[in-house]
Amino acid sequence: MEHSSTTQTVKLFLVSLTGLSKDALHVHVGLGTMFGAAMIFRRELRSLLPWLAVLAAAVCGEMFDMYDDLISPGYWRWEMSAHDIANTLFWPTVLLVLARTGVLARVTRSYDA
Repeated sequence: MEHSSTTQTVKLFLVSLTGLSKDALHVHVGLGTMFGAAMIFRRELRSLLPWLAVLAAAVCGEMFDMYDDLISPGYWRWEMSAHDIANTLFWPTVLLVLARTGVLARVTRSYDA
């Protein structure tokens, strides 16, 4: 019998509710966390704090998955965790780099004209 934790039940509920894949949910959580942290902490996207919030959220989520893995199937599927963390951090990292290099500011200024 396979173990189904509360964490996995919530994830499956979100997949069912949204119709999105788990990978797509990671992308949305990453972007939502970055923008949410920027608003809550009143920081620009070029600040490292919103990106670090995404990293913390991704690592915490994968710690729950690691715990579930150790119970069933009995070993940590670290490759899946690495994939999920990379998936969650991809667009926030792109936004951080664009904001820090000034590209994001130039793009948004061009729409103000």
